[in-house]
Amino acid sequence: MEHPIKILIVEDNVIIADDMQSMLEEIGYEIVDNVIVYEQAIEVLKNQHVDLVLIDIILASDKTGIDLGKHIREVYNIPFIFVTSNSDRATVENAKTVKPDGYLVKPFEQQDLYTSIEIALSNFNYSKKNAEPGMSNGTSESLVSNSVLKDSIFVKKQHLYYRIQFGDIQFIKADNVYLEVNTVDKKFLVRSPLKDYLEKLPKDKFYRAHKSYIVNVDHIDAINSKDIMINNTLIPISKDFKEFIISSMNS
Repeated sequence: MEHPIKILIVEDNVIIADDMQSMLEEIGYEIVDNVIVYEQAIEVLKNQHVDLVLIDIILASDKTGIDLGKHIREVYNIPFIFVTSNSDRATVENAKTVKPDGYLVKPFEQQDLYTSIEIALSNFNYSKKNAEPGMSNGTSESLVSNSVLKDSIFVKKQHLYYRIQFGDIQFIKADNVYLEVNTVDKKFLVRSPLKDYLEKLPKDKFYRAHKSYIVNVDHIDAINSKDIMINNTLIPISKDFKEFIISSMNS
């Protein structure tokens, strides 16, 4: 498994910082440290590997979060997101001067935090890749592989995002505008076209078995002329998929 994204939290409100840490760890991120002032953040960045920094603009020190953002831009090749209660024009304009990779206004929910981090990582790597096409950037490549989370996918259920290993997904069924993602013992509803969801899954394991189904071939228990069976569920198959499976069995 790829190592989890390592995040540094810089937030002078201890209650908010602890709440953020709990939300992030629940999703699957790793918290490198949780500090309250500029100077502590500088030490962590100097001595530990950090993939992304979450920064409150107003800190319990003379130096602000914007000062920290400027330092990161000058010294480190990593993204950072401002997490603040301030959304007034003056604060936003001041924040823009250091070009943050995201700006999240408190209060927020877990899914807001998750989305901001993944978008920031994705955009950061895309811009670096296009800005420096001739360079081999170890940090950027590491962030790409980590943010994609190649062995798993997040699925929202109620107010949480659950991380599901690709190998645990048995089949996916289209039902109007929703998809039903089936694992051994759970079902999750996802709002997405079946075709788009297939593109997120490993191409050597997941196939469009029918216009309404994606299946993980590792979980096929039986097959007849019209169906396959996965975990005692009969799933209709197309002629092309039937021929593919039979061909694979005989190869």
